[in-house]
Amino acid sequence: MTYQLRNVVVAVALGVLAAVLVTVYVANYRKHVQQGAQNVDVLVASTDIPAGTSGATIVAGHMLKQLTVPRTALTPGAISSPDQIVRLVSTDQIMAGEQVSTRRFGNATELGVRAQLKGTLRAIQIAATANQVLAGTLRAGDHVDVVGNMKVSANGNDQHYDRVLLRNLLVLRPPAAVDPKSSLSGGAQSSVMLAVTDSQAAKLMFVVKNADANSSSDGGWALELRPVGNAADSPDNVESIQTVLDDGLSASQRSRVVTGSH
Repeated sequence: MTYQLRNVVVAVALGVLAAVLVTVYVANYRKHVQQGAQNVDVLVASTDIPAGTSGATIVAGHMLKQLTVPRTALTPGAISSPDQIVRLVSTDQIMAGEQVSTRRFGNATELGVRAQLKGTLRAIQIAATANQVLAGTLRAGDHVDVVGNMKVSANGNDQHYDRVLLRNLLVLRPPAAVDPKSSLSGGAQSSVMLAVTDSQAAKLMFVVKNADANSSSDGGWALELRPVGNAADSPDNVESIQTVLDDGLSASQRSRVVTGSH
């Protein structure tokens, strides 16, 4: 084979190879374009979904709807099945019409106390003595009542009344335990975080600020732990010096209390 012929053969071979490569490239590009143009099913929010909403609530509340979009329009992490979020909690607000993405969800532990708040529930943190907030006893998830001693002044006379003022409040974050050997264990300040409704928050704040601390060494109010299961409530009542002294007495004994006779 002459030198000139060999060059011709090489040129032809290179030309064929280039044509093959161009054909493969065009085929792959066309395939990529066709795949991008394919429609896929995706779930979008049918209504605004607030942060902190559980996936189970979203699914049960029919807050999702199916939409078909081009594959190229998919949001990263977009879901096509409710099962992908049913055990998760939304960490950000999702607007109506927005594709629902797993990137906007996390475990309930990642959201902390926010995962336990919904509707009218609010988180409030108050500080009091270790005795008042049952430091060392309370655990997250417990439920407590608030009992308080309130003073009423009328006609120059002060009268004290005790009653259960709030019931069944959820403990979101318990107070830290206090060393029982410490001389400050009863008077040291401890913080507790409770879940209350917005209206209960105002009542709780009134009790904390206005309970008669002078009538008690520990602030005039306290939390009381409710049973873990089958808790029940007695009828509401108000106690005063009169009801405490008269309880269980006969008519003549009550008369002696009133008159001060012996």
